[in-house]
Amino acid sequence: MRFMRFVAASAAVLLMTMIHIQAQFTYPPTRKTETVDTYFGTTVADPYRWLEDDYSEETKAWVKAQNEVTFKYLAQIPFRQAWLDRLIKTNNYPKYSSPFRNNEYYYFYKNDGLQNQSVLYRQKGLDGTPELVIDPNLLSPDNTTSMAIFSLSKNGRYAAVGTSAGGSDWRTIYVRDMRTGQNLNDKIEWAKVTGVSWQGNGFYYSRYPKPEPGKELSTKNENHQVYYHRVGTPQSADVLVYEDPANPQRFHGVFSSEDERYTFLNISDRGKGKLGNALWYRKGTDPKAPFMPLITEPGEYSYGLIDVVKGGFLVETNDGAPNSRVVLIDPRKPGKAHWKTIIPEKPEPLTFVSSAGGRLFVGYSKDVTTRVYVFSFQGQLEREVKLPALGTASGFIGQRSDKKVFYTFTSFAYPPSIYMYDIASGQSTLFRAPEVAFDPNAFETKQVFYTSKDGTRVPMFIVHKKGLELNGKNPTILYAYGGFNISVTPSFSMSRITWLEQGGIYASANLRGGSEYGEAWHEAGMRFNKQNVFDDFIAAAEYLIANQYTSTPYLACLGGSNGGLLVGAVINQRPDLFGVAIPQVGVMDMLRFQKFTIGWNWIAEYGSAEASEAEFKNLYAYSPLHNIKAGVRYPATLITTADHDDRVVPAHSFKYAAELQAKASTDRPALIRIDTQSGHGASNLRKGLELTADIYSFCFYVMGLEPKF
Repeated sequence: MRFMRFVAASAAVLLMTMIHIQAQFTYPPTRKTETVDTYFGTTVADPYRWLEDDYSEETKAWVKAQNEVTFKYLAQIPFRQAWLDRLIKTNNYPKYSSPFRNNEYYYFYKNDGLQNQSVLYRQKGLDGTPELVIDPNLLSPDNTTSMAIFSLSKNGRYAAVGTSAGGSDWRTIYVRDMRTGQNLNDKIEWAKVTGVSWQGNGFYYSRYPKPEPGKELSTKNENHQVYYHRVGTPQSADVLVYEDPANPQRFHGVFSSEDERYTFLNISDRGKGKLGNALWYRKGTDPKAPFMPLITEPGEYSYGLIDVVKGGFLVETNDGAPNSRVVLIDPRKPGKAHWKTIIPEKPEPLTFVSSAGGRLFVGYSKDVTTRVYVFSFQGQLEREVKLPALGTASGFIGQRSDKKVFYTFTSFAYPPSIYMYDIASGQSTLFRAPEVAFDPNAFETKQVFYTSKDGTRVPMFIVHKKGLELNGKNPTILYAYGGFNISVTPSFSMSRITWLEQGGIYASANLRGGSEYGEAWHEAGMRFNKQNVFDDFIAAAEYLIANQYTSTPYLACLGGSNGGLLVGAVINQRPDLFGVAIPQVGVMDMLRFQKFTIGWNWIAEYGSAEASEAEFKNLYAYSPLHNIKAGVRYPATLITTADHDDRVVPAHSFKYAAELQAKASTDRPALIRIDTQSGHGASNLRKGLELTADIYSFCFYVMGLEPKF
């Protein structure tokens, strides 16, 4: 009898779901205007331009009305709360960061389980008693203010603490006296795209001029300036170290060497489509002293300082080596003819180089998994760091005097575990492993290689429960990014486990545009080659369907930021391929992205519709906003964004949602979920879990499935 009641209840849920899916959806009306732009003789309508003004009363009313529709829909999902409860339960375990040393103290972050923000602690030595340093949960009543910067002076006396309100990219920097644990009166505002680098009794930071009131989250950011702040003085007294008003769309950052004898200036010019950077230096501690060039102007290649050693500067570069190499540059003879190759290029792309304990730790990617080697400063290979399995390793950061260094290892079914590496012996010891209620033996991960449209071999990871039947009916999330030279490597997510527990499949495709196979792989998916990225993603979906992992009604595509652009473009090109689409904080208007905050920074990756007719036509051909077709049966779509996203401004998603709702067939939902006091990523843990619960529940609901918690 109990079984029959369960079957009846399940059937009722499924029936209600199917009825709702087939219902006609109505949305809040969105006013259209006659706004048009002309690009090289082509007229392009922009009827929802007014939604770009996120502070207007009309836009606020539109956001409120859209959220009412979306959250009413989500509220009727019978298992939505149960999924959130499961996420809360599974994420309730202690989480730690790798420790880092400053003089006698080791610092680390810890989250007891469900704290919205991780808490910073320190202890004397590795066996000392932890003491609280900063609890970011106390920075705001709703726990949406996070600590985005924590940088200690070389002697450990002071710390620069940068906070982010509501997920914004703006940083407010304070100075804390580490002896008393109290903040001083120092307060620095409008810092952005910045780190903090100490030298003497102060530090370098980068900022923009104060934006117009009411436009803080959307104004185009230009004229990136570097200042030096001396502890105990007001921001108005800070020394302007570097600016370049003639090139307002350049990024500038200044940092000092570990011994503070040298200062370096990094300059990039992505607004003019340049992928590389310039690198300048000076000797001494005078913040007003001029810099000398190592690499004079930003161009095609990148140059990253690793360390200052006898004979000059160790630099990682892809100049003359698409997969990158390490060279020694003598500042007295900085010309390329005088460079000395310390670690030559390999067939595998170099993914990181760090210096600690008088050694170089060099990471490579082999088919999207990490390999790490230890070299001397002279380039002699000493040994390979034996990792516990195939996966992703990060860390290996320290000071010249360190005897030990820490790294974190993770994979899809391997929770992040912290290892301590003894530099002298080459031995790794498990330092801290998470106590997770999770059985890794219940799941399997396989890496497959599929063929894209032009014959390119593309890797993809597929994760699911062991013994899963490949019957074409498994709920599947296909995730990818495909851009900005970013590699999507194996990583663990306890939230994702709740999807896998319910018989779900998670597939992560390593599309062109990333760095999985070096700069050539990146360039094959950028600018005029961007269509390759979409073709790779479509081919991944077709592989999953052809091999019976899933089928169209049970296949969801998900991506965020550049990945949100990917989802929007792909469902325009192949709306028949997916049952569900989740474009998150996506770049949806490819003709106007450069007009907001630091969107011009993406011109190097995408090109610009204003630069040339060829670039306009290329962007116009795939822009998600401009290629929605009337009457097409698009996948059930849940667009997500947030009011404090000042990286990819929410207007992208607003305009895209309005256009999709106006043109798509009305038998499938096209909803937009707009979070508050959150940014390009969730501003606290609770908001992140709520968003994940809504996405997973939405997928199951429109697929006609019911989880069993």
